[in-house]
Amino acid sequence: MMHAAPAHMGPKDSASYAFLAVAWGLSFVVILKNIEAFGPVGAVAFRCFIAAAVLTLITFIVRHKMVFAGRVWPLAVVGATTVAGQLLGLTYGTPRIGTAMAAIFVAAIPLYSMVMAVIAGTDHFTRSRWVGLFLGIAGVTMLVGFPAVPVTADFVIGCIAMVFSTLSAAFGSVYANAKLRDTPSADITVGAFIAGGLMTLPFLALDPVPRAPVPMDFVYLLISGGVMSAITYLLYFRLVARIGATRAISVEFVVTLVAVLFGALVLDEKLTAMQIAGGLVIVVGCALVLGLFAGRRSVTS
Repeated sequence: MMHAAPAHMGPKDSASYAFLAVAWGLSFVVILKNIEAFGPVGAVAFRCFIAAAVLTLITFIVRHKMVFAGRVWPLAVVGATTVAGQLLGLTYGTPRIGTAMAAIFVAAIPLYSMVMAVIAGTDHFTRSRWVGLFLGIAGVTMLVGFPAVPVTADFVIGCIAMVFSTLSAAFGSVYANAKLRDTPSADITVGAFIAGGLMTLPFLALDPVPRAPVPMDFVYLLISGGVMSAITYLLYFRLVARIGATRAISVEFVVTLVAVLFGALVLDEKLTAMQIAGGLVIVVGCALVLGLFAGRRSVTS
């Protein structure tokens, strides 16, 4: 079933879009700091609870009453995918393949989102979108098949983790757009982070915190949970509701650009020419899928 096209982006939407791009682009570096101090599982679980606490405080200050009745199952699904699945994949994948390459993987999220929306019947493929789909597949192949580092078991695990992360993010966005479109973004975000944190926490028994954290570790964790999760996810779910899942998730293009530039210029990470070309192919493919080269917007749910 086709639905009316989402609203066009206004100034507030554009500002939110830009903030998301910068905050999420730099979050890869903060993720590495969190993993070093708290381990992959701890970094995700503690980040989720901090994000939920910060957002709950904000809703209290602005006197917004959150309502979870009747939404527990949808919020659990979003928490399991967009939060727990995506963040666990990122924390296990990023240290193994580097922030720049992880960011290029993230650029494929809009492609997966579009395919899932088509499967769900809330969008459709045109000829240019089919071309974009095949370009995206080719770009991911170029990215993984021609790395700047030796192809070790650890590298393969990192790639698999990133694919899991991006698929989780895409599914969660499409699902939230379909099932929670009329739910306030604060309710979605708090509920999803509580669910994601509770689902992740038991795995600390298998992968515990590696050492005693120092004060600076908690600073990075607060930045990760309070800013790069609480504020950004609040803005993101608001964008999903206003402009649709596919258009909102296209912010990952700019996230990738910010992260790759930071990784290359500040962290001195290396990418092969084929990987850079693969990243560009992914971006072009996703742009075709999103209809960014056409004179009209995609029709989403």
